[in-house]
Amino acid sequence: MTPTPTGQVIRTATGRDLVLERVLPGSIDDAWASITESDRLARWFCTWTGEPRVGATLELTMVAEEGDATFQAEILACEPPTHLAVSTGAWLLESTLTPIDSNHTHLRFVHHLDEEAKSEEVGPGWEYYLDALTAAMNGNPTPDFNDYWPSLASAYADRIPTPTPPAAPQP
Repeated sequence: MTPTPTGQVIRTATGRDLVLERVLPGSIDDAWASITESDRLARWFCTWTGEPRVGATLELTMVAEEGDATFQAEILACEPPTHLAVSTGAWLLESTLTPIDSNHTHLRFVHHLDEEAKSEEVGPGWEYYLDALTAAMNGNPTPDFNDYWPSLASAYADRIPTPTPPAAPQP
């Protein structure tokens, strides 16, 4: 399989955002469960323990990473079934779900990149994980991470926005 890079790196007032979108199979409630319930998340991303509420810190354990893949995440916003925002300290992540019809949901995923984050490293990983989410919701096998990294890295390096030059002074 040769995945296609779908994300955009967008300059914002506070830095850069990596934005990826998917059409997920299933209702908005099914999609919400797939991104919030530990047993459903385990099919494609991680498991979590803790109290699921805004302001709480959860312990996340990645399912596809090597080595120590456990870290903390704070829930910043949780508005079922449409919006979830979490911070790992280093990463600020947001998912927004919008129903398309009773069998399809639009996912807009945003990783707010800090100054040290390299889109050429982060982008391929999120392409993989979101394709793994779609595969899990379809009941298909998880894609192979080796199809995403390093093959998509150069595409994401090319997507880094250049700073907008200041406007010329008006006479």
